[in-house]
Amino acid sequence: MEEKNKKAPEAVEKDAKAKKPAKEKKSLGEKIAHFFRSYKSEMKKIVWCPWKQVRKNSLVVLVTVIAFAAVICLLDVALFQGITKLGTLI
Repeated sequence: MEEKNKKAPEAVEKDAKAKKPAKEKKSLGEKIAHFFRSYKSEMKKIVWCPWKQVRKNSLVVLVTVIAFAAVICLLDVALFQGITKLGTLI
């Protein structure tokens, strides 16, 4: 008798899906407003560095970029001169 009351697993899944209430669709304006509210709350959670540290880190990055640019420039000039000297030998 118990076997008559049992449903196949597929039938149970279909019943569960059928019983879920339909979600209300939000308008575009509501979606945008929700996005900005979430954005604002997440921005408040960020721990910002002090301005002094930001300036110091920016200066380190700028000096590093300039140093690498100078090294690459020197290598480019040296290799160009080397290749043109090889061209004159031939």
